[in-house]
Amino acid sequence: MMDNSSLLPAEIAELARQVVEENAASGRKLAVAESCTGGLVASALTEIAGSSAVLDRSYVTYSNEAKMEMLDVPLEIIETFGAVSIACVWAMAKGALEKSGADVAVAISGVAGPTGGTNLKPVGTVVFARLIRGDEGEPQGELKQFGQNSRAEIRRQATLCALELLLP
Repeated sequence: MMDNSSLLPAEIAELARQVVEENAASGRKLAVAESCTGGLVASALTEIAGSSAVLDRSYVTYSNEAKMEMLDVPLEIIETFGAVSIACVWAMAKGALEKSGADVAVAISGVAGPTGGTNLKPVGTVVFARLIRGDEGEPQGELKQFGQNSRAEIRRQATLCALELLLP
């Protein structure tokens, strides 16, 4: 179901609105580093009026080269763990935070399918990381399995998860 005032599905539009409103109220700026979602998270946020007070920048780093060039993800991480790994998304989030004026960065990478999956990382595997400026603790990362759904459904679910990570 579509929200009449948005091009987004209603559940994404509502969550994006909540992210913008709550982060604006707390004065937090956001950065997003996306791979498999290809800019869907940033698109959802910028669909909401007032998002310019919250979204500092977004990176769509679909290729490994883009992850390395734009976000300083070390080649060793990609070669050792792969682009779909907690280590990679943590490095993506770290790069996004370091290169921005954001207070919080979220990164997403995964296998949206229908091809590209392996036994260790089947289609539907998506990893997320959130890094908060000044938080020197353990990186926050999560691996989710969205199953053998369609590419669009995997990307939709990944977008919702990333938006949830952007809530204060």
